Amino acid sequence: MTNKLRITREERSWILYDVGNSAFVLVMVTAIMPLFFKEFAAAGQPDAVATANWGFANSAASLILALLAPVLGALADYRDRKKIFFTTFLFFGLLFTLGLPFIQQGQWVLCLLLFIGARVGWAGANIFYDAFLTDITSPKRMDSISARGFAWGYIGSVLPFLAIIGLILHATDDTGGLPTQETKIGFIIVALWWLLLSVPALKNLRQTHYLPPVAAAVSDSFRRLARTFRQIRRHRQIFLFLSAYFFYIDGVGTIISMSTAYGSDLGFGPTMLIVMLLFIQIVAFPFTLLYGRLAEYFSTKTMLLTGISVYTLVTLLAFFLPDIHNLFWKTATFWCIAFLVASSMGGIQALSRSYYGKLLPAKQSAEFFGFYNVFGKFAAISGPFLMGLVGRLTGDTRWGVLCILALFVIGGLLLKQIEEPPE
Repeated sequence: MTNKLRITREERSWILYDVGNSAFVLVMVTAIMPLFFKEFAAAGQPDAVATANWGFANSAASLILALLAPVLGALADYRDRKKIFFTTFLFFGLLFTLGLPFIQQGQWVLCLLLFIGARVGWAGANIFYDAFLTDITSPKRMDSISARGFAWGYIGSVLPFLAIIGLILHATDDTGGLPTQETKIGFIIVALWWLLLSVPALKNLRQTHYLPPVAAAVSDSFRRLARTFRQIRRHRQIFLFLSAYFFYIDGVGTIISMSTAYGSDLGFGPTMLIVMLLFIQIVAFPFTLLYGRLAEYFSTKTMLLTGISVYTLVTLLAFFLPDIHNLFWKTATFWCIAFLVASSMGGIQALSRSYYGKLLPAKQSAEFFGFYNVFGKFAAISGPFLMGLVGRLTGDTRWGVLCILALFVIGGLLLKQIEEPPE
């Protein structure tokens, strides 16, 4: 079996980068940085205004990458370009992350600009990191290697997060908020962790699939993009998968990003929600590896459909959760939902990446992973907006949760139409 074969140096280096960059998401996007922005950088602003500005910054970063990704990907497919773009965006993200500790109270505009730069650098590097999957391993090993990247990434995000939480809890703050200096040190820890575990990738990743160099690379890249769009019928399986991916990953991302807000609406305290977040990250580790192994015995598409089915159940349970009035059973059901999310969160993301990698032409991997990034970014924008809109119109957040069910149904139906790619 593929997972019993010896991991190569290139595969190990690729996996380690996932371990390093995953801390950025947990600390800088999900858990600590949003609180730092509201309490320190945007001090004095009404909560609604600060939250809106934070949301606008995240949407702006996603939009920038969504617009740039196909062009950057097309440029990176020429010989030796993929590594250059990967390195450039990596250090761009690190530089802006290391700028955040210098923010002073009230400098909310500068804080958001630095955060947008850091997130664009992180997400931009991931375009080319994902595209390296076709260079560092074979189609038969893609499921296993992609799953190992996501799985170890969850552990990699938890370790620095726990160190930062330890710093914060050890400090004293009479206001009851985040201690400023310790939080800023936490940002430095994230950057150093990210940089340290990027070194093997910078040293060992090599672009083995590429297009021959041309004199006018920029204009030729635009011509290739136009030709790709004109030949969508020729790449029907790829764009059918991207359509399916847009819907179901929209649902996955919305549940992940809105879970703590929904839990808060149901009356669960912040301590329990943070513990739940750590629980999901840790449990996701073995289950992501399990998805990679099961994809060897069944098909990758079967495991993707399994993950979509699990998330469909999650959505239904979340919808009926407010009807449970007994606190014990309500809490138990909430933890059951957290377990189900953890059981399939990494598997569905890892196998989506490897399944797509098998579908696309290897010499144009960066270009096509650019499209992959576009669909993922627009899904990240539309899902929470849809949930929020329906919740506002109905006056009840649970109806916003139920509308996510349609995303999984549509995504699953589209995915079933795709032919299995050759190994």
